[in-house]
Amino acid sequence: MNRATDILDSVAARKSIGQPFALATVVRTVAATAAKAGAKAVILPDGTMSEGWIGGGCARAAVLKAARDCLADGKSRLVSVQPEATLTGQGVKAGDEQGGVRFAKNMCPSQGTMDIFIEPVLPRPNVVICGSSPVAVAVADFAKRAGFAVTVCAPQAEQIAFAEADRRIEGYALPVDEMAVRYVVVSTQGRGDEAALLAALAVDVAYVAFVGSRKKAEALKAALAERGVAAERLARLKAPAGLDLGAITPDEIAISILAEIVAVHRANARERAAPSV
Repeated sequence: MNRATDILDSVAARKSIGQPFALATVVRTVAATAAKAGAKAVILPDGTMSEGWIGGGCARAAVLKAARDCLADGKSRLVSVQPEATLTGQGVKAGDEQGGVRFAKNMCPSQGTMDIFIEPVLPRPNVVICGSSPVAVAVADFAKRAGFAVTVCAPQAEQIAFAEADRRIEGYALPVDEMAVRYVVVSTQGRGDEAALLAALAVDVAYVAFVGSRKKAEALKAALAERGVAAERLARLKAPAGLDLGAITPDEIAISILAEIVAVHRANARERAAPSV
């Protein structure tokens, strides 16, 4: 098996388990360079280059920094490593960014030029559905079609309500640590509201919503507060769930919920991508 095949196998394996990483690919070389066009490397969030090779110290530092930035904001980068004289001739210096290209200085004796494209490979955002109500089933269907991963949490006897799911959890115990961004929808139709909300509010997620009336949600919040759930945790609960579209049917309510999830997801993405000041 050649090196390129090894890299592709590693990429597929890491994607299958939802592990975030950056993939660096040499897309152009000029003059003598250690790595040639097509060379690839897998870079983990801690900066480890786990598989592959894209050259030595000439490009490594710049590529690792770009990879960390990619994983932080989800945006790809193109890094051009060039001799100092070549950079000066273009009116740029190491660290400058122009036209979507980040420039870096090649300190190696080879004095070649190498362009490396770095793309983040992040786990799909995950819609976690607690309960098996008609709304819950509809949310799972729409979320799947919108490109989200779907995790179903419900008693075993209720799991049959869902034809498809990327992951199934019996009951409502959510894992504390997850690499993917999670959006939780509690829709148990009274068959486990408190247990599901306790689990959802115990973990850090981007969004947690309850499908039910405002009056019922307030009663559940009061019960959860008596059980020791912190006020700041309870304040995160969106109830009723979804945007106010005047929805009535389970499908309409599910659409309003997914619309709200998309709005939160895109707003968070824009915030991550915004330049720091």
